[in-house]
Amino acid sequence: MHDFPLLLMALALAGTAWRRAWVGLLGVLVVGLLHPQNYALDFMRGMPVYAVLLANVLLATAWEFARHRTWPRLFWDRHIGVLLVLWAWFALTTYYAINPAMAPAKLFDVSKLLLPMALIGVLIDSKEKLRWLLITLALSIAAIVFKGGYWALIHGFQDRVYGPEGSAYGGNNEFAVLTAMAIPLLLFWYRGLHGQAWRWAVAGLAVLAFVSAISSWSRGGLLSVLAVAVLLVWQSRRKGLAIPLLAIGIGLLFAGLPDAWFARMQTLGAPELDDSAASRLIVWRMGWNYALSHPWFGSGFESWVLFAPPDVELRAWHSAYVQVAAEHGLVGLALYAGLIGSTLWSLLVLMARGGHDRRARHEPSVTRMAAAIFTALAAYLVGAAFLSIAYWELLFLLLAAAWVLRRLALNPAPPA
Repeated sequence: MHDFPLLLMALALAGTAWRRAWVGLLGVLVVGLLHPQNYALDFMRGMPVYAVLLANVLLATAWEFARHRTWPRLFWDRHIGVLLVLWAWFALTTYYAINPAMAPAKLFDVSKLLLPMALIGVLIDSKEKLRWLLITLALSIAAIVFKGGYWALIHGFQDRVYGPEGSAYGGNNEFAVLTAMAIPLLLFWYRGLHGQAWRWAVAGLAVLAFVSAISSWSRGGLLSVLAVAVLLVWQSRRKGLAIPLLAIGIGLLFAGLPDAWFARMQTLGAPELDDSAASRLIVWRMGWNYALSHPWFGSGFESWVLFAPPDVELRAWHSAYVQVAAEHGLVGLALYAGLIGSTLWSLLVLMARGGHDRRARHEPSVTRMAAAIFTALAAYLVGAAFLSIAYWELLFLLLAAAWVLRRLALNPAPPA
């Protein structure tokens, strides 16, 4: 991507924020997922475009409320309370960290997730805005998926597919989980479309998302995709049609995969046959043992660099759950699991009320949004068992979206 078009795009997004702050926020999220500056060739390469645009949205939001002489409509939710306690625990474990040279910087980096979450809570104050938020996330990932899926098809699945260079999703394993999370968001978008051409286009993107995830050669990604497929069938009202179509699609896809792909996936049941999988078992055991011996504060952020045995190449914990337990103790893991688990439960309640409780007056869009977010989070939870992605931005964006959805469903009156 040439630098001047990227600069013009950034300026356009910055200007949009001053007209409609919530649209500017959506533009910031696109930049955060796509990392377009890493495709630049000259002066824009590596520029902090995301940070600058996010600060611009914050200023535009403050100006918008000052101009109208109103205060932002803040809301309290039990999930927000758990989030704040979790972050306070992060700060406490950082104070006791065994790697004080790196832990504070990581805490600061992770804490930057709170700003976009807060902006979502303030600016996304209607179901229509929330719908566009989910569509924006889906479309941003789809832009990468299109390239990855096309590459996989023309090369016969012989090469691994990777995400944007320099992003949190750049590795093939991370990209596979990201792609799996995008599938339910794309299908949510599909169900809300009316034009036949648009529906075919979005359906094609969903198929390419499946292709991209499978062709990443990621074992965790495969399990994430399978989890998404099972949940989509479970949520479908036409299971008699969905199950055969899914079986046919999987059969056609697997028929084109090379033998080396199947050999790699078989190590899921026999990890000792693969050096990478075997080393992960060693790392998991080491991290879990440390969490059991230090259940309160763990080891703090970025402690994995101090645990590497001489015979094992250790670059991460290779599991979000081991990562949180080892770095923040069993207390931190309980808070982390409680935050995600309570959010999933809230989404299940919205799905159940919208689908079965006649006394509920939830619009179909609420049920569809709840199902999409729930399935995307489920894909994350499966993939997180194999990757150090505990502090992914997309996870916390979806959590914030779920809390906003719950607020809108319980209090459907438009904001003043």
